[in-house]
Amino acid sequence: MTCEPSTITSTSRQWLHQQQQPTKPHSSQTRVLIVGNYCHDVLMQKDTVKAESLGGAASFISNVVNGMSVSCNLVSKVGEDFKYPVDFTPIVIPTSKTTVFHAYFDLAIHGNCHQDRVLKRVSACDPIRPSDLPDARSKFGMAVGVGGEILPETLERMIETCDAVFVDIQALIRVFDSVDGTVKLVKLEETEFYSLLPRIEVLKASSEEAVFMDVEEVRKWCCVVVTNGKEGCKVYWKDGELGIPPFLANQKDPTGAGDSFLGGFVAGLVQGLAVPDAALLGNLFGSLTRVKDEVQRRKMQFLHCERSEYELEFLKPDGHEQFHASLGAAKSTPPFSIQARPWTPSNSPMGDGADSYSTLHSAG
Repeated sequence: MTCEPSTITSTSRQWLHQQQQPTKPHSSQTRVLIVGNYCHDVLMQKDTVKAESLGGAASFISNVVNGMSVSCNLVSKVGEDFKYPVDFTPIVIPTSKTTVFHAYFDLAIHGNCHQDRVLKRVSACDPIRPSDLPDARSKFGMAVGVGGEILPETLERMIETCDAVFVDIQALIRVFDSVDGTVKLVKLEETEFYSLLPRIEVLKASSEEAVFMDVEEVRKWCCVVVTNGKEGCKVYWKDGELGIPPFLANQKDPTGAGDSFLGGFVAGLVQGLAVPDAALLGNLFGSLTRVKDEVQRRKMQFLHCERSEYELEFLKPDGHEQFHASLGAAKSTPPFSIQARPWTPSNSPMGDGADSYSTLHSAG
């Protein structure tokens, strides 16, 4: 079977061509570098604390990437008050508190069954600086800040040390009220990150966040992926666009869906899937243990395509619909979710911990 390649930019072609070359100088490089702070999330209703959990996009994404058996490293900063055991030891800042978000929900449920949420950043840990990043190269970098912790110079350093960088737009456009910390969004073009867009590979945004950028303009420089809940997602690149269908689910809580999508999407690309198949995997956030075998089978099938050069594949490969159906069948297991456990001295962030999974969504 044959697959016709379509690409975003010449940068994409160069990056992916390099991936096919011998990698002796970087044979031990980490496959995925995740950059973003862990957080404490607090759910509030009528000014009463209803639940607390581990938060931050990095916590969701690292779970998904780990679930796909992809090697990764994570750079995150917390204070000494950090409560949860995690797989990847964060940088502990003695003079700072862990980033905390309060999510205030309106008890009045509207006709579309949506509960309004006001998100406030109560405290913010130190930003992640270029010097905090590892010197070793990584194949994929993921800039997934939630509390303003990723600086323009940090993203630029990631671009320099990673073969390809994937960015969640919330790391770029979130601002915080100086009085009460309420999270607001600004236009992407008004940020210091805007000039870096031609140097990143993929920019991910929710449908609500996408209105804060000119998709038609940004797609000229990098791939844009817009998630839209039960409608699935849409992938835009310079020469085209593609809608990826969702998986039917009785979803009561969309917490972490966008983060898990991005983790699954990147994990799929790392495993060698075409972009449409990787986006399918992203849509199937969670339920990862049964999916791994199907991804491997699909990867081997896709690698038998005849291609003139190794590039991001945006056209649907043969069998794409069947791959969607097989992933749906694999989703028969309970969602991949491990509840975060309370802090204990024996499970401090300075030692080894267990997987943690948030029940709130500071990442948006």
